[in-house]
Amino acid sequence: MQTRNPILDEFAKLTTGAVGLAQAAGEEAKAAFRAQADRFVADMDLVRKDEFEALKAEVTALRKELAVLRAGEKPAPSTAKSPRKGAAG
Repeated sequence: MQTRNPILDEFAKLTTGAVGLAQAAGEEAKAAFRAQADRFVADMDLVRKDEFEALKAEVTALRKELAVLRAGEKPAPSTAKSPRKGAAG
């Protein structure tokens, strides 16, 4: 036999409401943190990975060319392309 206790029913309702409120607050905190992190990254002067890799390849090619020049040989034409070509500056 099951009896209904109004005190326990109210407690269950309050608990369910509190859990929902806590979940909503957690989602809001996550969104605020993500927005702050995005702002922080945008304010930093970061370089994209593809730009970094292009410059890294160009530096490697220039180092090889410099080593050839220091050895007294004629260097091969450079095939490295600058990612900044055509940029206003």
